[in-house]
Order: sequence, then C-alpha cells, then structure tokens
Amino acid sequence: MDLDQYKTLDLRRDGRILTITINNGPMNAVDDDLHREFARVFVEAQDDVDSDLIILTGEGRAFCAGGDMEWFQQMIDEPTRFRSIVPDAKRIISTLLELEKPIICRLNGAAAGLGASIALMCDIIVADQNALIGDPHVKVGLVAGDGGAVIWPQLIGYARAKEFLLTGDMLKASEAVTMGLINHAVPTEELDAKVADIAGRILANPRWAVRWTKTAVNLPLREIANRVSDPALAYEIVSNTTSDRQEAVTAFIEKRKPKFTGD
Repeated sequence: MDLDQYKTLDLRRDGRILTITINNGPMNAVDDDLHREFARVFVEAQDDVDSDLIILTGEGRAFCAGGDMEWFQQMIDEPTRFRSIVPDAKRIISTLLELEKPIICRLNGAAAGLGASIALMCDIIVADQNALIGDPHVKVGLVAGDGGAVIWPQLIGYARAKEFLLTGDMLKASEAVTMGLINHAVPTEELDAKVADIAGRILANPRWAVRWTKTAVNLPLREIANRVSDPALAYEIVSNTTSDRQEAVTAFIEKRKPKFTGD
C-alpha cells in the first residue's frame, strides 16, 4: 500500500498498526477530496499486507466536524453534484463495515455528521474527554442519510437515537460513554496510552480469530446498512433541494440564526 497517495489523509505504520489521520484543514471538514478518499481508504487498508490493526484519528483539534459549507453550497447550486457523490457515500459505509481488520477510533476532537458516523462505525471508540460527538444533519436542512440513521439506533436504541438525530444536539464524550455510544472518554494526556493499550491487547490475540470474530459480529449491521442506506440517501438528496436547506447553509455562513419557513 502506497502511504503517500492521499491528499486529505496521512497514513503511517508502526509495526503492525496502520494509523490513518484525517488532515483536511483546521476542522477536517468533508469536501470532495476527503469524501472521495474515505470511499477508497478502507478497501486499501483491508488489502494492506503489512498491517493487522487500524487506528483512525484526526489532525489538530477536530476529528471530522462534518461537511464543508462551501462544498454544501456548491451542491445546492448544482444538485447533480450531490447525486454524483451517492455511490461514494454508500461505499464509505459498506467498506468500513466490511473491513475485517479491527479499527480503533482515536476521537481527538469534535466529530459531527459524516465524521460521527465514521467514528461510530469503528469497532472501539476512545475519545478525549473534551471531544463532542453528534449528527446535526437536521440543523443544516439535511436528512441524516450518510450513516446516522444506520448506526445510532444500533448503539443506543431507537428512542435515544431519534432524540439526538432529530434535535441535532452534540454530546460530550463523557455522556456518550454513559449511554453506550462510545467505549471510553479519557483525559487528553491519557488518550494515546489508552488507544495503545487496547491495540496491544487486540494484537496479542491470533490474527484470524480476531478478524473473523469482528466479521461475524458486523454481519447484522451490514444487513441493516444495506437496507437503510439507499432510501436514507434518497431522502437526503431530496432534502438538499428545499428552501430551508439553503437558509440553513446561508445562516451558518453569515453567522446568524436561521429563519426556516417549512419549505
């Protein structure tokens, strides 16, 4: 695997661990380049013969704080661009869930929208206790189609999942641990040690027992994703054409409270 082929992701190996770091500006927001690279990196990580465990993290103060607003505006202006990213959107979810190697999310900072979906679809999530996580798709006028509708109900149940998906509220890492959304929330200075400890305990076990146990556990989740992703993404495409969607993006850019009309 060529570790230098990505524009928005930094890859490095440490023994049998492959670390993938999201590095796309100060908040690691999703744009065309990052979205496209997310759609292929998990396939190539699976095929990487020199690694047995993946760590996914972010550079700087955010893990991945959702979609870039300029990119959002471009897709409102040209709806065909939104439709064109749907195959990659489905591929991000499917390849992450089909990855046989264990993947630990090192949640170093804010994870929102697609960033939260990707974090939660990892096998083990270890967060900085100051990190925030949530899926605020509705706040920007979109359906949570790119994984939120799949993974949140499976982790915390439908009642709680719907509360957070319908409000778009962000959660503190400590709250997320309490409700079972993530595994651990630790002080900043202990984050690397906690991730390394879990990675070491996993790698101490036989490779194929680990990979195929994970694969077996993920089978029902992959079936749910296959059923939900197409209609959820279709709803998301439609929501991108509404007046309230434009108002949400405009208000965010202008740093003011949105004035929704229901259209």
